[in-house]
Amino acid sequence: MAAAEQIRDTVVQYLKAVASGDAAAVASLYAEDGTLEDPVGTPPRAGRAAITEFYGGLAGAEIATELLTLRVGGDTAAFHFRVTTKAGDKSYIVEPIDVMTFNEAGEILSMRAVWSPADMKVS
Repeated sequence: MAAAEQIRDTVVQYLKAVASGDAAAVASLYAEDGTLEDPVGTPPRAGRAAITEFYGGLAGAEIATELLTLRVGGDTAAFHFRVTTKAGDKSYIVEPIDVMTFNEAGEILSMRAVWSPADMKVS
């Protein structure tokens, strides 16, 4: 099992990679056979290629992330964070709660993002 500090570090790296818009950097934090369900209720994506494709939608966007709360227990992290995406003169803000499991190497085995379009704020 990954150490709690290693899991915390991966979560911080994940948020930085999301903010960078670099899909490959985000996907590199996942295990080769990792899965993602974002948001929960949509079809899961499996494997780094599918995960890289999913995060490809971030490319070129102006994104900021902020960790609000993080809890680690065993091989699992649950964290609440804010993502602000600017497009033109508007900002789109969502505050998902992600639940991730990790392998012994500290790679993400699974990620489930709990949020819905109704949670999106526009300013």
